[in-house]
Amino acid sequence: MDIRVLRYFVTIAQELNMSRAAELLNVSQPALSRQIADLEDELGVKLFRREHRHLALTQEGHYLLGRAQQIVGLVNKTTYHLQKQDVISGTIEIGAGESSGITPLMETLHQIMRQYPEVRVNLRSGNYEDILAGLDAGLLEFGVLMGYHNLNNYNTLQLPEENRWGVLMRADAQLAEKDVIQPIDLVGRPLITSRQAAQRGTFQIWSGDLFDQLNFVGTYNLIFNGSLLVKTGAVIALTYDKLIDNYTTKNGLVFRPLAPEITEPNTLVWSKNHQLPNLNRLFLDTLQKEIANND
Repeated sequence: MDIRVLRYFVTIAQELNMSRAAELLNVSQPALSRQIADLEDELGVKLFRREHRHLALTQEGHYLLGRAQQIVGLVNKTTYHLQKQDVISGTIEIGAGESSGITPLMETLHQIMRQYPEVRVNLRSGNYEDILAGLDAGLLEFGVLMGYHNLNNYNTLQLPEENRWGVLMRADAQLAEKDVIQPIDLVGRPLITSRQAAQRGTFQIWSGDLFDQLNFVGTYNLIFNGSLLVKTGAVIALTYDKLIDNYTTKNGLVFRPLAPEITEPNTLVWSKNHQLPNLNRLFLDTLQKEIANND
């Protein structure tokens, strides 16, 4: 079946008059009649029957009309999107560290995947170096970086929520009785923190002269794994808030913020050197609207 002939059929079925349909289609009536006759021959059924001064659809004609309208509608939509360069499909590749601050990205992905079911998403956990390497190699379209970095070579969008540092410890630990944790409270205790924070020296300014008395015995890449060590009582962890089950006593752990407070931003980054495809542009536009609506 030719799509052009299906368009002819739909118009005739709507008008139920060959002369009016021919005028609308800018086709001669004999040529239009011939096209429909050929379609009936191809399908082996009659699509119309002649009644007094007008046409009527047969049962087979009614069936084809429903299908033809769907087919023509899909072709029209596809042609429109192609001509408008508005095709929304493919896979979004996002790399990110651990933070509750990426929640707006998840809400944005939910909206897009609901509207465009063929869209796929790959989420990759990684640190600063991993994410920038993925962006530079074209393996990632977007990354979310935690903390302060020189990002002059990238496009950036700062996310609304900041990360608050604190201590993750067993609920029965003596420090759990405190509302906030000061540098003096950590002196001599076995500590672990993220590898990235250790490399950046995140706690040197915070702890001041006491930094040399802080006993960092290791690092973690993912805090979930680190929390399993914390549960044993072997260490306490310096980490972001809201990462482990809301730190309720159900899991035997509690979180206490640092004082003075340490917060760090979440920044969405993407390459300046790669033109964004339609799906990625839609992701950015939707994310910015999501952020604006929640301000």
